[in-house]
Amino acid sequence: MKKVKSLVLAGLLAFAPTLAMNGPALAQENAAVAAPAAGNETAAADSASNAAAPAAASAEKVAAPPRMKPTLGIGMPMPGEITLQKQFSPTGHTARWLHDQMLLPIITIISIFVLVLMLYVMVRFRQSANPTPSKTSHNTVIEVIWTVVPVVILLVIAVPSIGLLADQYKPAPKDALTVKVTGYQWYWGYEYPDNGIPEFVSNLLPRDKAEANGEPYLLAPDNRLVLPVGRPIKLIITGADVIHSFAVPSLWVKMDAVPGRLNEKSFTIEKPGVYYGQCSELCGARHGFMPIAVEALPPAQFDQWLLSQGGKLKGAGAATTAQAAQPAAPAAKL
Repeated sequence: MKKVKSLVLAGLLAFAPTLAMNGPALAQENAAVAAPAAGNETAAADSASNAAAPAAASAEKVAAPPRMKPTLGIGMPMPGEITLQKQFSPTGHTARWLHDQMLLPIITIISIFVLVLMLYVMVRFRQSANPTPSKTSHNTVIEVIWTVVPVVILLVIAVPSIGLLADQYKPAPKDALTVKVTGYQWYWGYEYPDNGIPEFVSNLLPRDKAEANGEPYLLAPDNRLVLPVGRPIKLIITGADVIHSFAVPSLWVKMDAVPGRLNEKSFTIEKPGVYYGQCSELCGARHGFMPIAVEALPPAQFDQWLLSQGGKLKGAGAATTAQAAQPAAPAAKL
């Protein structure tokens, strides 16, 4: 009997640690069984809230403003046009004034003067009228004149030209709208990083669709680059494959899109409208089919477009919206 009791006692002592450990384990298993039920209830509540969120978001989605119609003679080349396009940016006004009011008159006067001088020399000093040629080799007065006058002309041209160069490469202010422009073979991509709008691409419209929209063929893309009027704009321009060139003549915007490099161009648009451009760097077989269309909207409509694309307002747009959302002050009682 003593041996039997000893064996039973030894067995109990051997299994006692196992029983002691299984107790908490059973409690944990029971808690784990109960936890999924509570988790399922929470998940169900989350699913209900998530299901309600898209409905609320769709209810609050802002409609995009209507697509703007182009205006003949604004932002596009005209038949028979031999000068620069009409400009709609401060830098463009300076450039066109320099070209039309200064460079063209100076070029015309110099060309006519040289032509008249050559004709006079050909007639006056021809062999029949001047059989004995002059032996004069130097004329100090004439040499001083033809040295000083060109220097003065170049200085007159240099002053506004240097100012224009400085304005063209002036950094954009901190509150400028930033848009990333990427050139591809053969289309453009636009992204609004500060406003949370991912890149979308812009391709050439077929002739029938362009004509149906009242837009010039070969200049009309399906998706336009939408920008605000009166706000500073900063374009970050690059290329994805080869060198392209982003050019909109009526806004005096032209910058190369170089792979592996970020070029910057800043400007401000003065008037709402549609401004057309094209790739201006030979980039391959379909180089002539990379149109650019900038749709310049008033600030309120541009903010509406941002919201319709799922973007967020920032900087000047957010401030304008916040001011518009503030309730009007109550009228003073008489």
